Amino acid sequence: MNLDLVKEIAPTGALRVSINLGNPVLASRTDIHGEPRGVSVDLARALAGRLGVALETVVFDSAGKSVDAIAKGDADIGFFALDPARAAQLRFAPPYVLIQGAYMVRENSPLRSVEDVDQAGLRVVVGAGSAYDLFLTRELKHARVERAPTSPAVVDEFLRTNADVAAGVRQQLEADGLRFPGLRMLTGDFMTIQQAIGVPAGRSDAVVAVVREFVEDMKADGFVARSLKRNGIVGARVAPPAV
Repeated sequence: MNLDLVKEIAPTGALRVSINLGNPVLASRTDIHGEPRGVSVDLARALAGRLGVALETVVFDSAGKSVDAIAKGDADIGFFALDPARAAQLRFAPPYVLIQGAYMVRENSPLRSVEDVDQAGLRVVVGAGSAYDLFLTRELKHARVERAPTSPAVVDEFLRTNADVAAGVRQQLEADGLRFPGLRMLTGDFMTIQQAIGVPAGRSDAVVAVVREFVEDMKADGFVARSLKRNGIVGARVAPPAV
């Protein structure tokens, strides 16, 4: 690969990758001191190998902080949900994974499906700066969006504040449902989230093309599917080839 292009992608000589632990489909730790693992970490390692540079991971507990690291020049790439609100800070390759945004309520809630949520007086808790925050802030016209510090803290905040609905990644909510009795998922999904690699907005078309080719290769040869399986992720789908 052209060395000038590698230098543009990884200007410090190492690929600095922003890893968001706020989405357990993408990355997680086995304990507080453990190294991050997951499909985003696997892809980061593979991209660094393709570029022939070392990998440096910069780990955050929320998508908002992870995006800020890219915008401030503290990281070279990151793994985020595609959302138009991030266009000023990021350029995206095509998505590599599709996941679902879902709602959780108390067992005795009158709400049954995602269509029931947008009602005046209802309070919906989301992770601050997450794709669900950005989406629901635009889409909900009557219910009020409230924010937990991170996506993994949503259900705790929902219970603490006696809100009506918790919103987030389906897998995260289902895991939280095992921690707290008396909760259930609503029928349906309120959005399909396209997870993609993002680079700083100022990067060239050539950089985006390199990342795009990498993502398409990783999907086509089964790398993404194998990584999801190896990391025990159920319910996420590999995104189809880009048109």
